[in-house]
Amino acid sequence: MTRTGKCNCGAVSATITGEPLVTRICWCRQCQKLAGAGGMYNAMFRTEDVELTGPVTSWSYTAASGNTLVHHRCAECGAPVGAQSSARPQFHTIRVGFLDDSSGLAPKMAIWTSEKPDWVTIPPGIEIFETQPAPPPAS
Repeated sequence: MTRTGKCNCGAVSATITGEPLVTRICWCRQCQKLAGAGGMYNAMFRTEDVELTGPVTSWSYTAASGNTLVHHRCAECGAPVGAQSSARPQFHTIRVGFLDDSSGLAPKMAIWTSEKPDWVTIPPGIEIFETQPAPPPAS
């Protein structure tokens, strides 16, 4: 299956082949700040399956996990595109809101729930991790 995505202004676009390895909501405080709201809803794909075009700007920091995270945004409109971790260069995390169609991408896990606001209700039936889980298998 091929998925596509674009930012608000259309300057950055993506073509993604292959299925996501995992879909999840991250509740770490940094993701809450980056989202400007609640948690960050992501789909993780193999890096080789993600093709981004257009002006992307990046920002990096050392996360609570100890890994360096690099967040990508459109350089024109600032829309969040995705992220990559120094510990997992084989994966590229894409913000589900960046995708043109999020059908079939319901979250399968919630991570960093130790940092979620007390008003958050985790959807029933998904895996819950208080911190960073182990990475998914590469295939």
